Amino acid sequence: MEFRLGIPGEPLPASRDGSMVYSVSTADGEAKENLSSLTEEELTGKVESMLLDKIKNGDKQAVFQLGQLYFEQGVFDKAVNYFERAKEYDFQALYQLGVMYYDGLGCEQDPKIGSGCMLQVATSTAKQAQHLVHVAQYNVGRAFYQGFGLTQSDEEAERWWLLAADDGNPNGSILAQSMLGMFYSRPETLDLKKAYFWHSEACGNGSLESQGALGVMLELGLGCKKDTNASFECFKEAADRGNVYAMGHLVKYYYMRKLYTKAADLAARVAMLDDIYQIAAETTCIPGYIAKGISMACFFYARCLHKGHGVEANEEEAGKYYSKSHDLDPDMCATLQGITTHGKI
Repeated sequence: MEFRLGIPGEPLPASRDGSMVYSVSTADGEAKENLSSLTEEELTGKVESMLLDKIKNGDKQAVFQLGQLYFEQGVFDKAVNYFERAKEYDFQALYQLGVMYYDGLGCEQDPKIGSGCMLQVATSTAKQAQHLVHVAQYNVGRAFYQGFGLTQSDEEAERWWLLAADDGNPNGSILAQSMLGMFYSRPETLDLKKAYFWHSEACGNGSLESQGALGVMLELGLGCKKDTNASFECFKEAADRGNVYAMGHLVKYYYMRKLYTKAADLAARVAMLDDIYQIAAETTCIPGYIAKGISMACFFYARCLHKGHGVEANEEEAGKYYSKSHDLDPDMCATLQGITTHGKI
């Protein structure tokens, strides 16, 4: 499927200490147990005051920190202001400006400026920027792939993603590794052995998206030897971690083996999901594949209701779920309907 517009961006790598609120407050000698008595609002206000005082005293790092505090609180207009003030000497501020201009957060959307900021980080040789280079390279590749802020070019997207992926290094961009798996699965750039390699690398480094994709490749023998047991393990673990596409395939696995109660129970739960973009934000999975997973679950749940498999038969409810399956992903629904027509389901 085409996923050009749905692919996620790489956010600023998280601080080891968590949010900026706790990072700043504990760095200033506050014990975490002393902070627990404060409400979130009180704690945020305390840290904001601390940072404003530091800025008055000439602390340059505090300028970025205050911008990041506002960013985490969703006060994007103030965040942009402080990142702009710090961008000449702080690569994290420059990176965040790239994110904000690209997505139009707290400012008028300007993908050219956003991509320009990312390019500066991605090509920097400064020591202070090195922890950001691979994730910035991924975002530059994304901009080339989407043709948003940079002239669309699959070749340039591939080049930048390969740089970002860093030969599968866990410290490289895991999103780049996963996206290369997707990139080499497209008809226009098809190379299933490369796709399998990159999904394997990404999965080994923790990618939830690639774990579900590997399940499909192992199930069908795409770019690898067919292995039904390994495919099931991928689907099961990815589903347990929140991959909705894997959940849909797990429903199919249960149904095809006549484990109807398991199929109906899981399908019913997945079919109730509806906030695709919220799920995407929480899992970093591509919205289109989340929709496919829910579509599969709806179809098989409808089939269970239609046939009375694992659940009491209900023709009217079955019709509703067949319709929902089609609405979410007409191609997936048609594929499953075709299999049904030929007696394979």
